[in-house]
Amino acid sequence: MSEFRLTNYPHLGFAAAMALLISTPCFAQSTGAAQPPAQNPKAMAPFDVTGYWVSVITQSWRLRMVTPPKGDYMGIPMTQASKAIADRWDPAIDEAAGNQCRYYGAGTIMTLPERLHITWPDDNTLKLDIDAGTQTRVFHFGNWKAPDTTLTWQGSSRAEWASRTLQIPQRAPTNNRGQLPPAFKVSYLSVKTDHMKGGYLRKNGVPYSDNAVLTEYFDPIQEPNGQMWLIVTTILEDPTYLEDPLLLTAQFRKEADGKSWDPTPCSARW
Repeated sequence: MSEFRLTNYPHLGFAAAMALLISTPCFAQSTGAAQPPAQNPKAMAPFDVTGYWVSVITQSWRLRMVTPPKGDYMGIPMTQASKAIADRWDPAIDEAAGNQCRYYGAGTIMTLPERLHITWPDDNTLKLDIDAGTQTRVFHFGNWKAPDTTLTWQGSSRAEWASRTLQIPQRAPTNNRGQLPPAFKVSYLSVKTDHMKGGYLRKNGVPYSDNAVLTEYFDPIQEPNGQMWLIVTTILEDPTYLEDPLLLTAQFRKEADGKSWDPTPCSARW
């Protein structure tokens, strides 16, 4: 029996990996099982990602719920060039330049306190409307390519469905349905984003550049009581302002409807 190691599943954050061990693997598939034919990304979706989701801030609360003070850069592998820019941060300058949305770009927007509304505009495109900053992200499947080199806050995103086999140690925890199988397939959504306009990794001015590339993994989790969760793991690589890739995770709980949907404008201060 293979030993479970988080390093075997580099896209999974710790919370996602532990949830997979203790929760019902609702999207698990027996290894070797035949899959039905699919004709387009919407039809072949291994799980339903649509609907309303609310972020649940369980980590880094003081950095995500309020604007941290100038100079609070702990946990970010900054270059000297990055630190020099962050040390000059002034929200009034961003406001005067119309750059209030620098912290609402694709690089970090999934870590904000927010709600998502995910829909399929067509069979090859997923749309994520985000109420924080009133932003919209578009995930393109297939051989789609960005039509030009224009940089935007949300960049250009290419998505694909993916899966990998998760090995469970012999003495793994059980759920209310009994012992987990020794191995099962975990399906997830993989997204790669570039063409991003340089933004902030932290609202107090820590930058990422136009050269940054974002890789994201969206993992579904279902609790025994049926509650759905979406674990989002992001990896931001930026040769200009980061010495190492920055890994962040965020958790979203599915909501029954959009009663609490509350679009708000970008703010450089809160």
